[in-house]
Amino acid sequence: MTSATLLRRITDYAARADPYPLYAELRRTPVARQEDGVYAVSTYWEIAGLLHDPRLSSDPRNRVPTAGEEDILEEEQGLPPSFLRLDPPEHDRLRRLATRPFGPPDSPRRVSDLRGDLARMVSGLIDGLRDRERADIVEDFAYPFPVMVICKLLGVPHEDEERFHVWAEAIVAGLDPGEEGEGPAERLRAAQRARMELGRYLAGLIEDHRRAPGGDMLSALAAGHGDGERMSPLELVVTAVLLLIAGHETTVNLITNGMLTLLRHPDALRRLREEPGLAVPLVEELLRYEPPVQLLPQRTALADIDVGGVVIPRGAPVWLVLASGNRDPRRFPDPDRFDPGRTGNEHLGFGGGIHYCFGAPLARLEAQIALTELARRLVEPRLVEDPPPYRRNPVLRGPRHLPVAFDGCAP
Repeated sequence: MTSATLLRRITDYAARADPYPLYAELRRTPVARQEDGVYAVSTYWEIAGLLHDPRLSSDPRNRVPTAGEEDILEEEQGLPPSFLRLDPPEHDRLRRLATRPFGPPDSPRRVSDLRGDLARMVSGLIDGLRDRERADIVEDFAYPFPVMVICKLLGVPHEDEERFHVWAEAIVAGLDPGEEGEGPAERLRAAQRARMELGRYLAGLIEDHRRAPGGDMLSALAAGHGDGERMSPLELVVTAVLLLIAGHETTVNLITNGMLTLLRHPDALRRLREEPGLAVPLVEELLRYEPPVQLLPQRTALADIDVGGVVIPRGAPVWLVLASGNRDPRRFPDPDRFDPGRTGNEHLGFGGGIHYCFGAPLARLEAQIALTELARRLVEPRLVEDPPPYRRNPVLRGPRHLPVAFDGCAP
């Protein structure tokens, strides 16, 4: 079996429940050119190097479009990309402005001050399961919790939280390089329409916050900084769309993958119940073992890049297979073993380099509180279906549903 065939199988839905044996085969050729010209990079050190390499671009405007993408990329020219899809210096300016109201040094307590609110949200969601014997961890907990958090953080009214569910699904589907059914052009068009609709909604909300500012991030972003530096109105809308989508999609998968892993490892579940302090290293191990973002498919070489003796030519598309790097035995001993006590766990779960997830502190805290309380309060939880049904997307990988039976809820 060629490595090109392997990558096609990895993105096929049939592999979604367990892509890791295929990743192991892919690592035999750390940098492998695919039939369509994509270079797949699958080993830890090579991925880590490219995440920090300025010769690898995140800007889709540097990419040579594949068949079916040309019209879509032209349609997108009138819309500014988010900073996630920009290179320096544009990326650095927008990321700096977005980060100011989120964390250090300008807002050092933004995330830590949320701890009490997060705990109350988690308790309320689990309280809602008290009279039940079965729940879908995704629909009843892992989806609504991060949505509540990011909406509170940004200042989205509680009654509007459900409005962007459909928008989020369509935007995330646009990231999928291998979805069956509609072709890539149709998915990209649907994602673009959803992005525009969400953008129009947020533009109105931002204007409301500009007129009557509060303590939320949208108000802070709209007000700008004391030095006069601020985003343009369009940049502000695009950044708000990114924060709203990225602020919950990956966390849904992190919590769901985490609960599935704990139920498959009852000793770890018991330890977490008895030792709440285990949550910190346990979440780090989850980010290595079952990362919510499996791969980064939208990178382009700006120059010829020699990686492990293979030259990736200028203009070539590059996929960084993060989940494969996280299971690289050259970096992690016994990588297929879930070990909450693992040391030296410098995983790729949040990416790396200039695009390292700046929401990582919030995602970590959400997962730590959520998994600790689920472990403590659900009495004798057990999987109803294993493997559960997965979402189709191979980029943001996680169960679509996670049915769990239990014998009640502890107070």
